[in-house]
Amino acid sequence: MNTLTVWTFGDPDAADAAQGQLAEMARQHVLAVDDAALLRWDAGRRAPVIRDLGALTGPGALWDGFWPMVLGLVFLVPVAGLAFGAGAAAVAGSLAEFGMDETFILRVRRRVVPGTSALFLLSDAAQVDAVAAALDGTRVIEVRLSDEEACRLRTALAEEQQGAPRA
Repeated sequence: MNTLTVWTFGDPDAADAAQGQLAEMARQHVLAVDDAALLRWDAGRRAPVIRDLGALTGPGALWDGFWPMVLGLVFLVPVAGLAFGAGAAAVAGSLAEFGMDETFILRVRRRVVPGTSALFLLSDAAQVDAVAAALDGTRVIEVRLSDEEACRLRTALAEEQQGAPRA
């Protein structure tokens, strides 16, 4: 896992259709995705709906709190908060630790709006071209995580998982 890609679609249903295509590629071992999430934002809704997809063919490599945490920070922290709020700046700083800086957040927010959908994929960099070919190059953002950033991300998620209440 060293690349986060965001693929956006101009229709709330389109990401779901694309996810089905990618899942079939994963089942055929043509594609490997470490972890994925689907975001659907229907027109008229105040917030998007996020669905954790795992590795497209089963559980993902990361703790299942990753996507709600990251996408919640991207979409729920006010835009002005990134520039003006100390708390929001700390949040943005924590994402920047993992290669997702303020520029990433703002770019995603500009493209993922009501009436659209998106796929968020964590994969090896080599898999990005296969996804691009399957999705006709709809990629918006690609964030390459250094080995150090990927290690910090795994460590942070492991700490969160250890602190999570058990059912």
